[in-house]
Amino acid sequence: MRMKEMAHRSGVHERSLRYYEQQGLLTPERLPSGYREYSEADLETVRRIRCLLTAGLSTAVIAQVLPCIRDDDGRLAPTCPDLVGQLRSERERMTREIEALHTSRALLDTVLDAA
Repeated sequence: MRMKEMAHRSGVHERSLRYYEQQGLLTPERLPSGYREYSEADLETVRRIRCLLTAGLSTAVIAQVLPCIRDDDGRLAPTCPDLVGQLRSERERMTREIEALHTSRALLDTVLDAA
C-alpha cells in the first residue's frame, strides 16, 4: 500500500510515518519511482510503535525494543531476555519523573496559596 493508504489505515499522519522511517523504526520498500510501498507487517509495526509511544517510551528506546516484542492476543509481549530489565529501567525513570512533577506541583501550589 502507498503512504496515503497507510496513513488512512493506521490513523497516523504521513509526517509521522516519515519520522518513524527516519528514526529507523519503519522500513517500507522503495519502488523504482521512489514511492514508499508498505506491507501489512508495516501496518502492525506502526501499531506497535504507537502503543509504545503511548506507554511513554522515546523513539530511541522503541528502536531497541521493537525487534524484541511480539503481539500476544492484542498485548505486546517481550521475546528477548534483556528486554524486561530494560523496560523496568524505563519504568523507574518514569517514576522518578512523576515524583519530580509532584514536587513541582506542590511548590506551585504553595505559591498559589500565598496569592
